[in-house]
This record gives sequence, C-alpha cells and structure tokens, in this order.
Amino acid sequence: MTRRIALAGFVHESNSFAPTPAGIEAFRHGGGYLPMARGAAILEAPRGVNLPIVGAILHGEAQGWDMVPILYAGALPSAPVTRDAYDRIAGEIVEGIAGAGKLDGVFLDLHGAMVAEHLEDGEGELLARIRQAVGPAVPVVAALDLHGNISREMVEAADLLVGFRTYPHVDMAETGRRAAKQLDRLIAQGKPDAKAFRQLDFLIPIAWQSTSMQPGAGLYELAAEAEGMPGVASVSLFMGFPAADIRDCGPSVVAYGETPELARRACDRVADAVGMCEPAFSGEVLEPEAGVRRAMELAQRAGEGPVIIADTQDNPGAGGDSNTTGMLKALVACDAQDAAIGLMVDAEAAAAAHAAGEGAEVELTMGGRAGIPGDTPFTGRFTVERLADGRFDAKGPFYGGVTLELGPSACLRIGGVRVVLTSEKTQMADREMYRFVGIDPEAQAILVNKSSVHFRADFQPIARTILVCAAPGPMPVSPASLPFTRLRRGVRLAPMGRSFVPA
Repeated sequence: MTRRIALAGFVHESNSFAPTPAGIEAFRHGGGYLPMARGAAILEAPRGVNLPIVGAILHGEAQGWDMVPILYAGALPSAPVTRDAYDRIAGEIVEGIAGAGKLDGVFLDLHGAMVAEHLEDGEGELLARIRQAVGPAVPVVAALDLHGNISREMVEAADLLVGFRTYPHVDMAETGRRAAKQLDRLIAQGKPDAKAFRQLDFLIPIAWQSTSMQPGAGLYELAAEAEGMPGVASVSLFMGFPAADIRDCGPSVVAYGETPELARRACDRVADAVGMCEPAFSGEVLEPEAGVRRAMELAQRAGEGPVIIADTQDNPGAGGDSNTTGMLKALVACDAQDAAIGLMVDAEAAAAAHAAGEGAEVELTMGGRAGIPGDTPFTGRFTVERLADGRFDAKGPFYGGVTLELGPSACLRIGGVRVVLTSEKTQMADREMYRFVGIDPEAQAILVNKSSVHFRADFQPIARTILVCAAPGPMPVSPASLPFTRLRRGVRLAPMGRSFVPA
C-alpha cells in the first residue's frame, strides 16, 4: 500500500553568543544548505547533495511514497533565529502538515540545536505543534545533526530522533535515509517504540568532537554496535553544540527498543562510555603567531602537502561571521610565504577589489567589524590577483556538490599571503573554495581555514599536519569562557572543568 508522507525541514544551529541573528533572508539564501523551497520544488533538489532531506527523498522514491513536501528552510549557524523568521517558517510547516489531509507519517529534517529569540527549544516547540496537528497515531521521525542539544520535550513529541554519526558530517544524506527507513518501520509496526534518554553533565568543545579521531571515533562505533543489540531499534549519540545558553545544552544519548528496559540498557551503555571518555576531549591550542611560526617550521621539513591551521574561533559553522582578522595579521606579521587564508567575508572590501580590477594594487580595510573583543579591522596594500562572481560547485565530501553563491569575490595577495575574499559567508570546508579564485590548495605551504572540524573531510587527505589556533572570535575553543546564564545547575563547562552555578 502506498504510504503518504509529509516532508519538511527547518535547520539552524544557534550560537547564543554570536554577533548576527538568522532572519528570514538567511533562510532564503541557504548558504551551504539549499535555498528555501516549497512544495514540489523540494523534490527537485539535486540528488547528490549531502543533506538529510535528499536522503529521505531518495528513499521515498525507491519505496513508492506519495510524498507531500511542505517547506524546506536552512541557514548557516549564527546568533539565534529571529522571532519573525521562526514564527513564519514554523507556522507554515505546521499549517501545511495540518492541511495535508490523511498522512501515514511525517519526516523532518531538523538540526537539534535551534534557539529562537523568544524560545530556548526551537525544535521542541516545533515538534510539539506538529504532534498536536497530526495526533498521537501518526509517526513523526526527525533526522538531526550530531551537535543537537536534545531536550526531553523533543524526545516526547517525536516518535524517533536519528542523529548523524560523523563529524565532519559526511553522512547527512545517509542519516536522512536511515531516518526514513525508521519511519517505514514504525508505520509497519503500528505502534511506537519504547524510549530512553540521558543527558551528560559536561560540555564538549567542538574542536575535539571529531569522529575522525579519538575518542569520537570509538564512541560512534559503540553507538552503532548498541543499535545492533537484540530488541534495539535505534541509538543516537549527540555531542551537543556548546555555545547555546539554554537549559538543555550538552551531549546526550537517545535509544529506542521493544521494551523500556532494552532501550535503557542501550542508552546507558553509550552514555556511560561517553562519561568515561571525558578527560580525552581535549587537545593543543596555539596562539595565532605561535601557530604560524610552528606551521612555517613544519612546512620547511621534508614531506608533502600544506600545513593546515584551523581558525576555530571564527568558524561560520558555529556562528562566526568569517571576518575576524587575527590569523591574517599573524600570517603577515610572521612574513609567511606560500600561505593562503579563507574565507574572509567583507562585501565592501570585495566591491572595492572589483572596482580596482585584476592586476591592480589597492589599499583595503577588511574584517574586524563584528565587535569581537580583541579583533580589529586589517588594513593593507593588496594586489588583486583574480576576480570571481562567487558561484561554483563545492564537490568535496562535506558539501557533496552543492552550488555555493558567495557574491563578488577575489584573490588578494599581500607579501607571501593570499586571501580568499567573498561577499557572503560559508564555512571553509571544500578545496574548491580556494580554486574558484585561482589558488591551488595542494601547492600551498600553509592554509588557514575558518573552520573547526568540517574542513577535515576534504583537506585532511592533503594535509601534512593540522594545527588549531585561537584568534579572537565568537566561538571560543573552550565553552568555559562563555558567559552562560541558563544552563542546568551542575553541568561542567568543559571536560573535567568547573560546574555551572546560576548567579
């Protein structure tokens, strides 16, 4: 029998301490997500794009679903979603599902760490409204980001939550497919699973959450093994997004099974393992000039490939605007050669570069305008080496072929340093983001990427080594330095760190 399934998406990772909120235009643009789409246009999404909604559509097509697409909206991480944007998008999704007629199930592409200006738990509120619209008998399944800050309200309102298992997130589309399969299973089963949910009591810095290193790799292998236990249907480990000033910030585990006891055993197995690994969620972090000098020394040794520096505190994948200047200043101050940094986002500077033209020498001021303590604009005399319109396909494993539109862009050179300057922001997580302005990333001695972990998916195969630097930015390496006010009492602000006590 053909199953009639509603599909919708509302994706945002919210940094309570970031400078720029996500308004409706951020969702219309999409950034690294698909631009906002409605109805049949959602089903026309490029099939190779690495997003959960695409994985669900591919599964639905294979299974002969009668798909009822409502609305898809995703925006790059930033400060919380504006009230206007949240109410408009959530309202349209709920109204569309409520008016869709008889449904056999609902598939949702969400993030799990959305905060709105007026709501701590954006997904919990949305899921509760959808549950009210469809009633208790229609299964509701959501695919979520590994960084979800999962609340009890989310677990109670949804029949099943399925999280990514990789960071860098190379399995987003696969997670959508997995969640869609679970929806089919629940419909066939005719009853909900038993649920188990545990929150951990410490925050994990995102720079050390990667599943390409330990302890993340082993923990996600364990989660997959726990899902294979008899009577267990699904297990998801969420590392949490540690820059959300909300009660439910932090890592958690959700498990589903035939009985409450089976679900609880699987949940506890994974959660206990995460707790045992708490001391291992740490690593070396360098100051900007110390990091550049280390990179220059390593680049002179025998070997191949660039030394890559993660400018982790200005990661636009965690709420940064990709425009702080600390690492650029360090490269210039150390007289680094064969070095490149990207993305520097400054529409005014990009327009000035285009006005000057290729080959021109021009004095430009860029970045440093977000009011970040310790960050100031950088002024220098640059050669405009290449101009571009900012439109290209990001072909690496993270973006998966999505077309990026970064507006007027340029390759600028100052001394031995090249800068990828754009008008729109997105995370530096694909080698094409250097190539589109004429920079060969493999040929550089040093690359500075404004990213924390996602860049590893496409850059780690060419990297001689990877360093992490902390220049002033809105996403501190350690969440212990953030001015939390709303966390639940007793949560440690960093692994083995001090516990949060409300003022």
